[in-house]
Amino acid sequence: MGRPDFHPRAAAGGGLVWILLLLGPAPAYPLSPDEGNTIRVFEDVHVGVVNITNYAVAYDYFLTPVPTEASGTGSIIDKNGHVLTNNHVVANAKRLQVTLADGTHWPAKLVGRDPQTDLAVIRINATPDRLRPLPWGDSRKLRVGQKVLAIGNPFGLEQTLTTGIVSAVRKRLKIGDVEVADVIQTDAAINPGNSGGPLLDSEGRMVGINTAIFSPSGASAGIGFAIPVATARKVAAELISHGYVRYAYAGLELQTILPAAAKSLGLPVEKGSLIAKVVPGGPAAKAGLKGGDRYVEIGNLILLIGGDIITGIQGQSTDTAEQVISILRERKPGDTVQMSVVRGRKRIAVPLTLEERPRP
Repeated sequence: MGRPDFHPRAAAGGGLVWILLLLGPAPAYPLSPDEGNTIRVFEDVHVGVVNITNYAVAYDYFLTPVPTEASGTGSIIDKNGHVLTNNHVVANAKRLQVTLADGTHWPAKLVGRDPQTDLAVIRINATPDRLRPLPWGDSRKLRVGQKVLAIGNPFGLEQTLTTGIVSAVRKRLKIGDVEVADVIQTDAAINPGNSGGPLLDSEGRMVGINTAIFSPSGASAGIGFAIPVATARKVAAELISHGYVRYAYAGLELQTILPAAAKSLGLPVEKGSLIAKVVPGGPAAKAGLKGGDRYVEIGNLILLIGGDIITGIQGQSTDTAEQVISILRERKPGDTVQMSVVRGRKRIAVPLTLEERPRP
């Protein structure tokens, strides 16, 4: 059946119809500045975001090998083809494939991975003209309430954008079996497949690597987490240079002293870190630091006491074990630090030369 004839003057308000036809379609609704910013950021940087497919082998109930396939997201970080992603995206892979924004597929090789931060670097041999590295931002300047954007491939869907704000910056957060420092919490939706993708600021700079959600159901529940780019840059550089991250190692276990416990035990200080154990032959043992020799129970708290108490490093006071660990984490193997220590009733300075943490 052909298209019916249209007679403008036969329609109600025919004169008005002729006017509308002459004017053309109504103009698009104007974008708000925030909408314009979101669109610009996505269009500028999405070509630097890739899809990663992990082909692995699992075993069924009868121990029969079964091929499996999972996907995640990554960010191009240089013209050499290095892609930054999550460790759990590439773990146990038999084969890795990267899909660029232009739809081309590239086999990828694992450069290195770091379970401690849930980060990994892989590499593809794409020509430099196909690679658009994402610009680095500064996660140390993030403020709660700041706008952030997440790009990923959730559920295998290509190039999906979500937006939100920085909800919090967590000093420490346990993700699975790994405890990570300075984690960015955001309400930007992070779904399965978003893992390893970039968290961006309003200028399109990468400020984090999306890594996990907190949800009993596994769906996005408004609480997502990202590894800060300040950590990711250092880890990526180590992985590219060495294939693994060289962490400074002190060879000791610490327990934070609470003021109430210090008073009950008659300790000479109210705050500090008890050295519970010293690894035989480790850096702390070589420095002469001493661990505890007896357990005491105070309420629900069990402490291994009798060892040295660390109260500062390099002239900086440390009230908790977390502060000691945080300072040592910023050091490199081979660095020597001056430890302020209370031994018995005496205050002494102990030089501690850090070594490279043994690899598992």
